[in-house]
Amino acid sequence: MQRPWRIALLGALIAAVLTLPGLGTGTLWDNSETAYGEVAREILLFHDGVVMHLNGAPWFVQPPLYFWVAALFGKVFGVGSLAFRLPSALATIAMSAMTGYAVTRAAGARAGAFAAIILSTSLMQAIVGRLAIMDALLDLTIALTIFWWYRGLQTGADKYFIWGWIAAAFGCLAKGPVALAAALLVIVPFYVWNRRAAATFAPSLRATALGLGAFALIVAPWFSALAARAGGAALAQMIGHYTFGRYTGTIENQGGALWYYVPVLVIALFPWVAFLPAALLYAANQLRAQPPDDDVRPLLRLAVVWVVLPLAFFSLAKTKLPNYIALELPGLALLIALYFDSVVKRYRRRSLLISAAAIPITIGLIAAAIVIFSHENRLGAGAHQLAGDLLAVGAMIFAGSVLATVMFMSARTVVAGPVALGAGATLSIFILAVFALPVAERFKPVPRLASIIQAQRRAGDAVAIQGVPGGNALVFYTQPGVQTLAAADVPHPVELQNPRTVICRAARTFVVTSKRRPRFDPTFGRERTLVASDNNDILLRYDGPPCK
Repeated sequence: MQRPWRIALLGALIAAVLTLPGLGTGTLWDNSETAYGEVAREILLFHDGVVMHLNGAPWFVQPPLYFWVAALFGKVFGVGSLAFRLPSALATIAMSAMTGYAVTRAAGARAGAFAAIILSTSLMQAIVGRLAIMDALLDLTIALTIFWWYRGLQTGADKYFIWGWIAAAFGCLAKGPVALAAALLVIVPFYVWNRRAAATFAPSLRATALGLGAFALIVAPWFSALAARAGGAALAQMIGHYTFGRYTGTIENQGGALWYYVPVLVIALFPWVAFLPAALLYAANQLRAQPPDDDVRPLLRLAVVWVVLPLAFFSLAKTKLPNYIALELPGLALLIALYFDSVVKRYRRRSLLISAAAIPITIGLIAAAIVIFSHENRLGAGAHQLAGDLLAVGAMIFAGSVLATVMFMSARTVVAGPVALGAGATLSIFILAVFALPVAERFKPVPRLASIIQAQRRAGDAVAIQGVPGGNALVFYTQPGVQTLAAADVPHPVELQNPRTVICRAARTFVVTSKRRPRFDPTFGRERTLVASDNNDILLRYDGPPCK
């Protein structure tokens, strides 16, 4: 039992290296990070953990788990990037550790180590683990649910089914019923498929009753409290519109074609996606074989179901976002890890070399494209520096892929190939986090303009944004109550968006807007002062005499 914990520690260590360095550097990214960070901050501002708020108004979009944890960290470490990104980082570290542990128990230490390395160093896994969003918590709970239930189906022990229901409950508190639906989407087809070929134990009536009871005890209190405070309409909006409505309709113009997730998957699994075709072919050959089931085939069935069904499910949804597909990264890591483990047992040089050769070729083409683009478009110094960091990132993965290819050429060193590629990916993401992302701060004007507002703000001043992105960032870096103004030349704006209403009713009004002003740009008789300019945004202050 000590070896699974060693592999879990390895997975946690790699994930920590990829998520923790530079986590608190810079400001939050608009739009999602600042929105979710602001919801967590307003728990502390309004001392209300039942009804979530955004910009001072009740917000019934997501359940509270991420916001509770982020608010707790904000209380301990201070409100900022570190506190609000830390829940995702810790969830990602736990997910890598848990994946390594679960795969080691089922298929051995080598397969578990491969799975932990592949999952931790996949590009999307590292990105999601560094963002102030709830997806890392959701992905962790779904993976826990699937792995616990898989263990239960293999052993018949009630405790594993109960632990799975507990994990699913926390998933529902993280992002609603989609957590339970995604886990069932994987485990039910796996059960139906696996029982035809191997001993598979269905959950007992006792395990199901206790699991459902634990699920209800965890989920019901907050949902009941929300219904009591805000009424059934709040639950209908959260579950009906923002959960089921995302599948049946397009929310916030976040649509996409049926094949939307194919290129997303290629980027999400980079650099390991080069081995996915060979891994799928290996799984197909193994699952067609006639000998009795071994320990690997049930895992292969689980991996195939985990990869295929969520991809099909989310591809059919009307609303699409790249991070939706992150929940199947453990399944992909499992599939490729089992392929690598089989290669070490029965060395197949040609398959490995063909897959590995695709990585340096791709990186070389991307690097050449960056160089050509930066020269032909005459990018500024900041963009050139960012391009240089991206080239360094590519160079690290290129070097790792070349070293992995060399390792794959010999049966004696083949086991070190995935380690070499994982090391290259780790170094590349580390460079991106520590050196490249701080450069991107210069392209985020709203936080800097917000700091000027806060320094000059007096009681009774109003703050607004007009015609530029960054509304959530302006709220997060100032205070709730920020107004979004219609353009000055809109003939009949809504009252709350009417520039005249907002500018005239306060003693002073700060407006973050664009340098490019429309021809019709009235001051309504007030004095308009240019306070600051940053990139393409400016900060205006309206004060002086009352409006005409």
